[in-house]
Amino acid sequence: MSIEMKQRPEKIRLNVYRFDPEVDKAPRIDSFDVPWVDGMTVLDTLFYVLEKRDGSLAFRYSCREGICGACAMYINGSHRLACETQVARLLDEGHAEVRVMPLPHLPVIKDLVVDMTRFWENYEAIAPWIVTRSADPEKEHLQSPEDRKLVDEYVGCILCGSCFSSCPSVWTGKEYLGPNALMKTWRWVADTRDSAAEERLGLVGNERGAWRCHTVFNCVEACPKDINQTTAIQGLKRRTVGAMLRGSKALKAGRKALER
Repeated sequence: MSIEMKQRPEKIRLNVYRFDPEVDKAPRIDSFDVPWVDGMTVLDTLFYVLEKRDGSLAFRYSCREGICGACAMYINGSHRLACETQVARLLDEGHAEVRVMPLPHLPVIKDLVVDMTRFWENYEAIAPWIVTRSADPEKEHLQSPEDRKLVDEYVGCILCGSCFSSCPSVWTGKEYLGPNALMKTWRWVADTRDSAAEERLGLVGNERGAWRCHTVFNCVEACPKDINQTTAIQGLKRRTVGAMLRGSKALKAGRKALER
């Protein structure tokens, strides 16, 4: 039975992580009572606090529609998007209160805002753009439905950073590209329009890349869009071994061959 079918509470207790490294010696949890509104999301509760209770609360948001990934947070023990997470659903799951933390294992800038610099640097490092070797076509390069299906799942990534935050290899390996960058590499390797598949494999077929993944599946569990990063990484491993057995010279070209 959903919370809409039960007697609704008048208020919901919101517990929020607070920490400003410039002024605070240690983090704390601040609690607020938020009036119940049918259909409210966790992002709505944060806005209530910001507008009615404490204007210093810091958090990221943008689209409010589960598209931009800006409001990824650690909510009641799981990676979730605050704009998509219904408070009623949390209560249905057995949570008496709402607890909002920043994405784990990332430096906190303030409160729920984390430093994503390493995430974005790793994403840029894999050359996330199409590479072609032929002359510019006179019209667009069409793909068949079958070709498009090869990358459909991975195009759905919204770059929220949840998989990166959840990965033990990211926590322990500062040079590791992470599940997002590797999944996005596979997205381009699998794209029939791209001409640099083996150069891409050379970029990630090492201990900084695919071979650092220990198949823990935290990334898959954390992803709010149900993308299987682990499957993509295993694809990179298989293709890399195949290229090595063929003695591919392109495999050694790596990043230089992908520069625009």
